[in-house]
Amino acid sequence: MSQMTPRVFTTTRRVRFADCDAAGIVFFPRYFEMLNGVVEDWFAGPLGASFRELHMERGASVPTAAVEARFIAPSRLEDDLTFSLVVTRLGGASCGLRHTIESGGQRRFEATQTIVFVGRSMKPEPWPRPLRARIQPFLEVQQ
Repeated sequence: MSQMTPRVFTTTRRVRFADCDAAGIVFFPRYFEMLNGVVEDWFAGPLGASFRELHMERGASVPTAAVEARFIAPSRLEDDLTFSLVVTRLGGASCGLRHTIESGGQRRFEATQTIVFVGRSMKPEPWPRPLRARIQPFLEVQQ
């Protein structure tokens, strides 16, 4: 089996005043809000399932079950950040993600995150086939 290079979802965002503490450095909880925004953009973009569609129309959600983060270097007001997301694992109802944030070629932050597909039952359910098929190309090691 040939190994394919995974797709990487990439987006950019400027650090805003509201993201920073009094020293003008990104206040650490804001990174988690930013990561949620990246996941939301990934779903709305290449996965073709906006959070509005998931939550309001399908009665589903993709809550975070685990997150581990490493703060490498500070990000400051008006830095342009590049966010990258790749899938590390695709389980029956879960999905492992690896996030990196860089600015000016310098790594600022990295995290691993596990999200879970939850349906109307409010319990983990298998990923719907069409959604699973759109996640698959982002998987680092094809299963």
